[in-house]
Amino acid sequence: MTMHAWSADPFAAKPPTAPGRRLRGPGHVPGEIGIWVFIFGDMLIFAVFFGVFVYERSRAAELFEQAREHMNLAFGAGNTLLLLTGSMFVALSLNASRHGASVRGSRMILVTLLCGAGFVVNKFLEYSSAIEAGHTPSTNSFYMYYFVLTGIHLLHLLLGMVALAIMYRIAGKPVLSRRDLRHLEAGACYWHLIDLLWIVLFALLYLMR
Repeated sequence: MTMHAWSADPFAAKPPTAPGRRLRGPGHVPGEIGIWVFIFGDMLIFAVFFGVFVYERSRAAELFEQAREHMNLAFGAGNTLLLLTGSMFVALSLNASRHGASVRGSRMILVTLLCGAGFVVNKFLEYSSAIEAGHTPSTNSFYMYYFVLTGIHLLHLLLGMVALAIMYRIAGKPVLSRRDLRHLEAGACYWHLIDLLWIVLFALLYLMR
C-alpha cells in the first residue's frame, strides 16, 4: 500500500495552483509534445536555410562581404537585446506562474510583448533604411537572403506575439490549472525558439566575415 502511494502521480491529488504552490513535477518536460515536434521541425528547416546561405557565401565571398559591410550593426544588436530581454521576462513570468503569482506573471508577459513590438518597429526602420540606400532583394544574393530570412523570422515573431497575448490572458487567471501551465510553457518554448533563430541570423548576416 505504501509502495503504491509513493508511485502515484505527484499531481493526482493536487487542485489547480494557488499562491505559494508550485505546479511542477520531477523530470517535467515543459509544454506539449506537439510544440516540440513543431520546434524541431522548424529548426530543421532553418538549418537548411542557414546551410544554403553559408554555401552561397562561400561561392561569392567578396560580394557577400561587401554587402555585409553596409549592414547597420546597431539595428541588429538592438533587436538582439530586445529578444534576449523578452526571453528573460517570459522565463521569469513562467516561474512566477508556476508559484501562483499570476499578477506578476502576466505583467512580465506584457514586458515581453513590448519587447516584441520594439523588435517589429526596429526591423521596419531597418528595412526602410536599407531600401532608401538602394538595397532591395533584387540588388544581389546577399540582400535576397537578408530580406527572405529576416522576413520569415519576422513572421514567426508576429505569430509569437499572438501567442504572448494568449499567454497574458491565461497568466492573469487567479488560479491556474495544469493545462493552463502547459499552454504557458508551450508559448514560452516558442518564444525562445524565435530568440535562438535570431541569434543565428544575427551572426550570419551581421558578424560573419
